[in-house]
Amino acid sequence: MSRPGTLRMLTRDVGAALSFGFVALVVLAAILAPWIAPRDPYATDLLAIMQPPGGDYLWGTDGQGRDILSRCIFGLQVTLFMGLVSLIAGGVIGAAVGFAAAFYRRLDGVLMRLMDILLSFPAILFGLALAAIFGPGLTSVIIALSIATVPLMARIVRGAALVVMGQDYIEAARATGMSDARLVWRHVAPNCLSPIFVFSTLRLGQVILLGSALSFLGLGAQAPVAELGAMAAQGRNFLFIAPHISVIPSLAIFAVVLAFNVLGDALRDALDPRLRI
Repeated sequence: MSRPGTLRMLTRDVGAALSFGFVALVVLAAILAPWIAPRDPYATDLLAIMQPPGGDYLWGTDGQGRDILSRCIFGLQVTLFMGLVSLIAGGVIGAAVGFAAAFYRRLDGVLMRLMDILLSFPAILFGLALAAIFGPGLTSVIIALSIATVPLMARIVRGAALVVMGQDYIEAARATGMSDARLVWRHVAPNCLSPIFVFSTLRLGQVILLGSALSFLGLGAQAPVAELGAMAAQGRNFLFIAPHISVIPSLAIFAVVLAFNVLGDALRDALDPRLRI
């Protein structure tokens, strides 16, 4: 029986295919936001305050008469930017720490204990501390989420690198006199890409959720910036008379995070050689 490829396994999974399509649609909407948003997300209309979904405003309006659909589309830009920058910054640093810990055993104990210390602090606490120092804003949230990502990525990379370095071809490469940097770049890092990619997909959903939570608490994007977490927070005072102001951006966060989680689970299964039968 032939072994199906990763792409074939993903397309065979209905949930993964739907999640991938939804993620692609979300990313495309964020990129094309200035052209596809029906209205200016920051334009107010005092004659159309808290309009329910339907009619001229498909998803209704908020407490200042702004179009919620347009704000959600532009909010995806901010939310995805926050998540991607945090993941890339924290992932690069964490990967470097993980490779160093796996490659230089004398540093392993020290680096991993430092990672344990970082793991003991939740991302929200980092956000509170940075907001107190630098003030609330996207920069503080991105730094906080990046710091929270570093120890997680370091542990994933360290575990994967230790498995790769136990292979015979690594010893053969060492015997040829290959430098440490070239050994990591040519042999260790490429064989660690699968777990890194799977973790990154799952972590992106978590980072988006954490970033939205920090914005909901007032530590992230500040008014009038359209960001999903901040939009959900702005509708708290109208939950009983216009619940759609908070519910719609909250559902958008839920859908995006769920899609990344389902896609990450599917990637993990597709890239696991034990499941390729």
